[in-house]
Amino acid sequence: MATDLDTLFREHSLELRRFAYRETRDRDRAADLVQDTFLRYASQPAGSFGIEQPRFFLWRILRNLVIDLRRRERRRGEHVGLDSMADSLADPAPTIDRHLEGRQQLARLQAALNELPANCRSALLMNRLDGMGHAEIASRLKVSTSMVTKYIMRALRHCARRLGLDR
Repeated sequence: MATDLDTLFREHSLELRRFAYRETRDRDRAADLVQDTFLRYASQPAGSFGIEQPRFFLWRILRNLVIDLRRRERRRGEHVGLDSMADSLADPAPTIDRHLEGRQQLARLQAALNELPANCRSALLMNRLDGMGHAEIASRLKVSTSMVTKYIMRALRHCARRLGLDR
C-alpha cells in the first residue's frame, strides 16, 4: 500500500490542498487536513472494501474532515459561557487513575518517537509541538515540503500503531 499511497499522494495532494485552503483560508491547516486525509485513507484495513476510485474516496474523507472542523469551530464559539462556568466549577486536578494512565501513555509515546528515524521525529515534533508549518520545517531539515508531509504521515502512522489508535 505504501507505493500506492505515495503515488496517490503525488497525484492528488495538490488539488486536495487547494480545496482545503479554499475552505479554511489557512495554508498550514489545509496541509494538516490533507495529511490527515491520507492518514485516514492509509489506516483503512486492506481489502475491507473495494476502493475502486481512491480519488473520490480521498475527496470524501477531506470533505468530512472540513465539516468536522467547522462543527468544532462552531461549537467553540457557541458554548463559551457554559465552558467557562464548567471550568471554574470543576476540579482541574486529574484523578490518580487518570494521572497514572497519562504517564503510561506518555511513556509509550516516547518509546514510539524514539523508534522513528531522526527526520521523521523532528518533523512531527516541529509541526505538532512547535506549531511550525511544512515550509518552515522543510527549510530547517533541508528537504522539500512534500518530504516533510511524508515524514509526518509516517511518524503519525507509526505512533498510532504503537499506541493502539489505528483501529
